[in-house]
This record gives sequence, structure tokens and C-alpha cells, in this order.
Amino acid sequence: MSDISLHKLSAAMPGAPAIDHPRPERLLRGNPRRETWAASSRPLGQGLTLHQGVWRCEPGHWRIAFGPAQHELFTVLSGRCRVHDAAGSYQEAGPGEAISIPPGFEGSFEVLETVTKTYAIVDRD
Repeated sequence: MSDISLHKLSAAMPGAPAIDHPRPERLLRGNPRRETWAASSRPLGQGLTLHQGVWRCEPGHWRIAFGPAQHELFTVLSGRCRVHDAAGSYQEAGPGEAISIPPGFEGSFEVLETVTKTYAIVDRD
């Protein structure tokens, strides 16, 4: 039976977050602390899973590379960030704005002001 419960995401999630930092070989600037409140992971079928939660990060900049089935949609609740593509252009987002990152994307993620965002990531199991 599939999980049909509702999940509410907010800037103040209950419980302690998972804490990490970008891998050293990916760092471009800083060594930001990242906090993740993983709210749910749901199988979608065909080997895909939907991960949802809230993420907070200090200013910094690091390289990112998405897998061939990985797709993310995030909405900024507070702060500012940029997603840079490999060609040098970028999209910037602040409170109330969202960015969709497609499968296979390569570029970098830059946090300009401590950012809190909700996320939904689809990825292969």
C-alpha cells in the first residue's frame, strides 16, 4: 500500500536536522554548514523516489552535478541563492521564488544570504 498521508513543510521544522558540508573537492568559496530536515521519501514506481523536506544553508559556493534521473524543484522561504549553469549564466531566487533543476544538470550552487528552502527531488532508487 502506498503512503497517502499529507506532509506540511515550514521554515521551522520539528526535530534535529542532518548536518553536513559540501565535499572539499566541490568547494568554490567558503565551507557552509547545511541543515536538512527530510520530511518524506515516497516511491513513485519505475525505480523513482520523491524526496521532500526543508534545507537551510550558510553562504558559500560549490559545484553540483545531477544524475540522469535526478530532478529538483525548490522554493526559497528566506535568504537568496543562485544556481549557475556550466555556460556561466545563472538564475537567482529569493523569498517566494522557485527554481527547477533538470536531470543531468552540471553547474554550481551559490548561497548569497543564509537560505531556507523547501525541496522536492525525484531520483532513481
